Amino acid sequence: MTVSESAVSSPSAQAGGDLLTVANIEVIYDDVILVLRGMSLSVPEGAIVALLGSNGAGKSTTLKAISGLLPTEHGAVTDGTIMFGGRDITRLDAAARVRLGLSLCMEGRHVFEHLTVAENLIAGAYFRGRVDIGAELEQVYGLLPKLADMRARVAGYLSGGEQQMLAIGRALMAKPKLLMLDEPSLGLAPILVDDIFAFIQRLNTEMGLTVLVIEQNARRALEIAHHAYILEHGRIVLAGEAGELLGNPDVKEFYLGLGEAGGRKSFRDVKHYKRRKRWL
Repeated sequence: MTVSESAVSSPSAQAGGDLLTVANIEVIYDDVILVLRGMSLSVPEGAIVALLGSNGAGKSTTLKAISGLLPTEHGAVTDGTIMFGGRDITRLDAAARVRLGLSLCMEGRHVFEHLTVAENLIAGAYFRGRVDIGAELEQVYGLLPKLADMRARVAGYLSGGEQQMLAIGRALMAKPKLLMLDEPSLGLAPILVDDIFAFIQRLNTEMGLTVLVIEQNARRALEIAHHAYILEHGRIVLAGEAGELLGNPDVKEFYLGLGEAGGRKSFRDVKHYKRRKRWL
């Protein structure tokens, strides 16, 4: 399904029970650079939603707009609304959004390298104030037994995959209603990518956690997601059930690198493929 200006006709928008609704937002950096243009999406409660797109499409900007981090990069939502749990959070600061249940695991992991694994996890509960977090720590260690074994190790000495798991564990310490993941597979070996996506799926199926994930590994993201959106040049161009998009010929050609017959495309084919995108 092609989406012209908004995603209001997508399956998730029609189903009801949306935990997050982004409606026609516009994002501008430094008062002049327009990055998102009337961008809309919705995340149903209890679902995994994937946001896909090429480099520079505006995926990370979308997560920063939702999490309230745009002001740190001289950006701002200049139009549209962001609703979370039925509340307008468009103008709330980042800390207030975390307290409401939004948690972002940023691209590049960003663990506190000089702190131990346990200290990193405790830092994830900072916004909850002076509360007993022992139960949450044990829950994270139960989900990620390897972290329990390494709780006294300094985070800077962990492997990339271990740091990614730690970053997700730290985000879980905030007890989020919505977990947002920015390129969780970035820079990881294929076997670790499988582990990360299997863990994301477990969080959803076993804990009922709602997840919004942005990824360039389109196939893996679509395999675990319920719904998906494709972003190009700051606007949604395709939306639908993840399984449907996985079989969509346009998605196969432009995001999975497959030709009409299912074979891999040559470098020469891929180099010129953007010229033929029917939605641009």
